[in-house]
Amino acid sequence: MVYRVLGLMSGSSLDGLDIAFTEFHENGGKWSYEILEADCYPYSTDWMQKLKNATILPAADYLLLHTEYGHYIGNQVKRFIEEKGLHYQVSLIASHGHTTFHMPSKKMTAQLGDGAAIAAETRLPVVTDLRAVDVALGGEGAPIVPIGEKLLFDNYDLFLNLGGIANISYKSEKYIAFDVCPANRVLNMLANKLGKEFDEDGKIAAAGKVNTGLLEKLNALDYYKLSFPKSLANEFGTEIVFPMILDSGAAIGDGLRTYVEHICYQLKKSISGLPLSQGGHRLLPTGGGALNHFLIRRLEEELLPLDIQISMPDVKLVNYKEAMIMAFIGILRWRQENNVLSSVTGAEKDSIGGALWNGQEA
Repeated sequence: MVYRVLGLMSGSSLDGLDIAFTEFHENGGKWSYEILEADCYPYSTDWMQKLKNATILPAADYLLLHTEYGHYIGNQVKRFIEEKGLHYQVSLIASHGHTTFHMPSKKMTAQLGDGAAIAAETRLPVVTDLRAVDVALGGEGAPIVPIGEKLLFDNYDLFLNLGGIANISYKSEKYIAFDVCPANRVLNMLANKLGKEFDEDGKIAAAGKVNTGLLEKLNALDYYKLSFPKSLANEFGTEIVFPMILDSGAAIGDGLRTYVEHICYQLKKSISGLPLSQGGHRLLPTGGGALNHFLIRRLEEELLPLDIQISMPDVKLVNYKEAMIMAFIGILRWRQENNVLSSVTGAEKDSIGGALWNGQEA
């Protein structure tokens, strides 16, 4: 079977809407993929503020934003199809949406981006609300990308996503994955203080000095004492970690350097706690943070004693792996096959996640 699907992802770093048009092949239960077209449409300042402030809106205004953002996504999809010449080639859209409230302890998670609005704009079938069933079953609802890692990547056993939040996956007999710590969202917020969108190649961090006192306080946060499965809400980075760095009085460059050290420390600690098999391991890094050369160099140094080799993929996979896997999750939902792993999330059972909205005529 061949499927051509658009996967949509809006990460916590708020850099924009990632869109990946991917062709998937299934033959006897074996899957392969090719990202045919991909792009990131940056958010305007207005949309960035709307998404940032979504969680403080009154209920009616939040629901109106949910609808408005769904129509926005639909229009961005139409723009993508027009610009890439993909008319009549897309069979399905799978949209992650933009996470706002994530409270798995109360069996609730919410992502902005009304699927009905996307379907109405595009006239295509749409899958949304990918995390909701898992959370209802008592799971963390995150990470959900491991199903794609398990079925699409044969040559790696460790996966690192350095997005707004850093999460790690380990492909073993019992698949393990969890959120490690805030990453790009905090680094970008610090760079914003210097009038920059982000710290390109980690150059500012590389020139800074580690603030030992701040590093110790960051590493002592309660979340890092929890065992997996576990997941983080965006607010952990924006409302707890970021203010801690500012309140420390450290210069921004030193704050960036210290936070890079914090990320690497927590990743090494998390990976060290995995039931790794004997022998070398290959780690696939993706997400915007994988393009931070200083961060990757420091991580390589930290992981060297663990006999772990970081294997950098092509830039397209670095930037669009999550959007591509959202497309894959949408296919599995369409096929009525499990697409969220309970061994990762802690749910009662594996589940078929996603709400299906039919945008086509009957």
